[in-house]
Amino acid sequence: MSELTLKSCREFADILASKEPVPGGGGAAAYVGALGSALCTMVGNYTVGKKKYAEVEDEVKALMAEAIDIQHKLVDLAEADADAFEPLSRAYGIPKDDPTRDEVMENCLRNAVAAPAEMVRQSARAIELHDRMGQIGSKLMLSDVGTGVLLCKAALLGAALNVKVNTKLMQDRAYAMNLNAEIDGLCGKYSALADQVYEKMAKRFNQEN
Repeated sequence: MSELTLKSCREFADILASKEPVPGGGGAAAYVGALGSALCTMVGNYTVGKKKYAEVEDEVKALMAEAIDIQHKLVDLAEADADAFEPLSRAYGIPKDDPTRDEVMENCLRNAVAAPAEMVRQSARAIELHDRMGQIGSKLMLSDVGTGVLLCKAALLGAALNVKVNTKLMQDRAYAMNLNAEIDGLCGKYSALADQVYEKMAKRFNQEN
């Protein structure tokens, strides 16, 4: 395991900025998505226990529990993404006339695509959580819902690119096209939803000021 996520925020950013092979875009996307999910939980923490929101407290707690789960999954996916890169990097170095190269490359590409694909799925669900939290959560936290959903959108779209960079090289085109179709569908639907949530939060924030 790379243990990248045990680094401080400053250390992670410094390594990301360097020529180290990991983390890259996938790890950064996962980290950003985890922060977005954390903001959803934070909004919930400022909502529960308030008399004004007593009727929705149980639902808010359920949203928080799921957001925490997504946050932890995305952090783990940053590690998984880094762990999958080294075998793929070695596979690129296999001579093209080696009869095992194609099979090894295909297996490594499938392993490498798994983490960013799951990042897309988790980020999509996090956007849904923000949508609902923005409807029922504390009105004092509108900017945090808006910020969180934008971070989740960035994770969604960034992870999608890291899927495509791998599926483009796969020999199993049916598998690649099916996965691309799933990712494109999620990006289309949830990128639009994230924009709607952000605009709704911004409008409500402006109206109240």
